[in-house]
Amino acid sequence: MLIGCHVSISGSIDKAVNNAIERKCSAFQIFTRNPRGWKAKELIDEDIKNFKNKLKENNIDRFSTCAHMPYLPNLSSPKEDGLEKSVNSLIEEVERCGKLGIPYLVTHLGSHLGTGEDAGIKRLVKGLTKAAQVKNDVMILLENTAGQKNSVGSDFKQLGEIFKQLKPVKKFGVCFDTCHAFVSGYDLRTEKDVKETFKTFDKYVGMENLKILHLNDAKGELGCNLDRHYHIGLGNIGKEGMIAVIKLIAKKKIPIILETPIDDIRDDFENVKIAKELA
Repeated sequence: MLIGCHVSISGSIDKAVNNAIERKCSAFQIFTRNPRGWKAKELIDEDIKNFKNKLKENNIDRFSTCAHMPYLPNLSSPKEDGLEKSVNSLIEEVERCGKLGIPYLVTHLGSHLGTGEDAGIKRLVKGLTKAAQVKNDVMILLENTAGQKNSVGSDFKQLGEIFKQLKPVKKFGVCFDTCHAFVSGYDLRTEKDVKETFKTFDKYVGMENLKILHLNDAKGELGCNLDRHYHIGLGNIGKEGMIAVIKLIAKKKIPIILETPIDDIRDDFENVKIAKELA
């Protein structure tokens, strides 16, 4: 089973592998830079080399790794300056992942800021298509959203329609977030619910396009649109639903990444351990 969590790159980017090993991860996700700003420090050749070497030394397949876009970009924004910066940030991240040998870059789809879904999606598709022109093997993964006001991509049918507009096909895939799916209205609390939800996902998006799963329980109720991740088995999805998701995804050899909180209840070490036990 390919399972792990989001890990820090503090110190240097190759330290991410150390942090993953320490947490007994066979898969992991990183930010390639500070996620809270627009500017990124240049990747250092020595760090890139160390990152790749550490993956090999610890037998972690690079296809079990992914990076996540920083927080500020909004690929559906109607603000010209903000949209241009967002697309440039995406292009830069695709290039950085290529240098590191990370095959997947997860991106949120953004907010249309009240200008309407169609207009937002048009801008989103244009930006994603531009970033796909970067000549490397990095695949951009569209992450389903929690359905917050003005967001796009929470509904599987809409997500599938966005995905079908993207070319070239080999440059795009999907990241499924369990918390986001649940709070946007897709039930995952029982094995039957999980099968039904993924059947719907397969119908509109296609299971063959699912490359990474974000395994997160939900602090919010079904359909509440609250994007608050919670500890595995302790949220409103619960243990039975988490077990069913893990088993279904592990069988398909899709990497499972946890993005759970770190607090007095649990840390990453404990959540990864619990997820493995549930499997």
